[in-house]
Amino acid sequence: MSPAGRAAVLVASTSKAAGEGADESGERLAGWARSLGLDVAAKEIVPDDRDAIATALRRLSDSAGMDLVLTTGGTGFAPSDVTPEATRDVIEREAPGIAEAIRLASREHTRHWMLSRGLAGIRGRTLIVNFPGSPAAIEQAAHAIAPALPHALDLLAGRGRHA
Repeated sequence: MSPAGRAAVLVASTSKAAGEGADESGERLAGWARSLGLDVAAKEIVPDDRDAIATALRRLSDSAGMDLVLTTGGTGFAPSDVTPEATRDVIEREAPGIAEAIRLASREHTRHWMLSRGLAGIRGRTLIVNFPGSPAAIEQAAHAIAPALPHALDLLAGRGRHA
């Protein structure tokens, strides 16, 4: 069963926001969301700035009414990697199993899997999920969480029952 609803992709990258290079990760994430049957109603690029990321997450969740916001980039150890902090600033409840599944999906592909600090959580009726910035990692992570997304989005929309 495919999830119904609207999705947004938010790319956190100072270089991509400045127009340097193609945005492969955001495009890959948007394509995956479409393959699930979601309407990708917004795709934005913001610099690696905690306030800019948090502002975009609030707007996409509250004003734009997205059911799902997928972020890519800014989840590592570099000083500029602040996507998890910005996400924590806006979510009301964490969804740790989703973030754990994303990390575990990378385990067999890179010895650095444990350095990903991405979060997942809920703001109102919107699920926000941080993906790594690597296009290959996006595919690995997407495959890991795809089976749970329809039920998660149904529950948030009030369409599902508690299992």
